[in-house]
Amino acid sequence: MLGNFSYHNPTKLYFGEDSLGYLKQELANYGKNVLLVYGGGSIKKSGLYDEIMGILQECGKNVAQVAGVMPNPTAEKLREGVKIARENNSDFILAVGGGSVCDYSKAVSVSVHCNDDPWDKYYIRYEEPDCDIVPVGCVLTMAGTGSEMNGGAVITNHEQHLKIGHVFGDDVMPKFSILNPRYTMTLPVYQMVAGIYDIMNHICEQYFSGEDDNTSDYISEGLMKGLIHASRIAVKDPQDYEARSNIMWTATWALNTLVSRGKSTDWMVHMLGQAVGAYTDATHGMTLAAVSLPYYRYIMPYGLKKFARFATQVWDIPAQGKTDEQLAEQGLSAMESWMKELGLVMKISELGAVEEMIDGIADATIILKGGYKVLDRDEVVKILKASM
Repeated sequence: MLGNFSYHNPTKLYFGEDSLGYLKQELANYGKNVLLVYGGGSIKKSGLYDEIMGILQECGKNVAQVAGVMPNPTAEKLREGVKIARENNSDFILAVGGGSVCDYSKAVSVSVHCNDDPWDKYYIRYEEPDCDIVPVGCVLTMAGTGSEMNGGAVITNHEQHLKIGHVFGDDVMPKFSILNPRYTMTLPVYQMVAGIYDIMNHICEQYFSGEDDNTSDYISEGLMKGLIHASRIAVKDPQDYEARSNIMWTATWALNTLVSRGKSTDWMVHMLGQAVGAYTDATHGMTLAAVSLPYYRYIMPYGLKKFARFATQVWDIPAQGKTDEQLAEQGLSAMESWMKELGLVMKISELGAVEEMIDGIADATIILKGGYKVLDRDEVVKILKASM
C-alpha cells in the first residue's frame, strides 16, 4: 500500500543551453548584496565566471565572493563563508558549481543569522534553523547530487573525522537552479563517472526499502534504466550532448524527494561512504561505489523479492527457471559489471583506506533504520572489511 505523504518542491528549474539567459530576471527578485560561491578555477577557465559576473554587474549587484569550496566542504570553510556573508550583509547566495558548492551554499544560508556554531547546531545536535535564511540560487556545473533541487547539505569535519548531511526543509531548497548540460562537459571523466554512480545510488537508496509495488518503484526503475543507457554513451563520448542532458536531468529527479514518496528509504550506503570520506577525503561517488556491493550482498536476503525485481526490471535478466536468490545475485553481478565498465573504484583501499582505519570508520558510520536490515556495529565492520 502506498502510504500517506505530502510532496512540495519550491525550486524553479531552467534547463538547456539557453538557461543562463534567465539569471537576470531571477536576480531581480532578490537583494542587492550577492555572495558568489564557487569551487576551483574551472569556471574561470571556461569563461562562465566572467559571464556571470557580467550579469551580476548589469543587474547592479554588490558582489562578495567565496572561492575555493572543496569537493568535501569543511566546517572551517563553512565558518569562513558565514564570516564573509556577514561582513558584506549578503542577502542572496549564488552557487556556481557542482553539488558540493550547492550543499555548502545552503549550509551558509542557514548559518549567516544563526547565533550558534553551525556545525554543532545543524550537524551534531541536528536542529532546524530558527533564524532568517538567506535565499540561494544555483548554476550547476556537475550532475550527481541533486543538490540543485533539494535541501541537503553535507559538511565534513576533519578534526572529528565526521562527514554528515543535514536535509533541511523547503525554505532552504534553492529558489531556482540553472541547468545547462554544456557546463558539465569540462569535467574530467573521473568526476563524471563518480557523479553517475552518485545518481544511481540515490535511486537505489530509495528503491531498496519497503516491499510495496508502488509508483515510486516504477519511476525509479525507469530512471535507472535511462541512466545506465546514457552512461554507456557518455563514457565512450563525454561530449555527447543528449547523453549528458539525460544524465543531468536524471540526477535532479533522483534526489528531489519525488521517488522517496511512500518509501521508508535506506541511505546506509551513504552513511558508510560518508564515513569513509571523512577519513580519506575521497570523491563522494567513488566512496559509494566502493561500499555498495558488499552492503547490498549482505542485506540481499532480507529484501530478496526487491533484489530479484531489480534484476528483471532494471537489468532485463530473464526470470524463467531461476529462484529469487539466483535472480538477485545476477542483478547485483550485472550492476558490478556496469560499474567496472564505467571505471568506478570498487575497493575503499583504492581510496586510501587502510585496515587501521576500519574501527574509526565504523564509529563514524551513522546507523539508520529505513532499510531491510538494521545493522549493528559488528556488521558495519564486516561490510567495511569486505569493501577493502
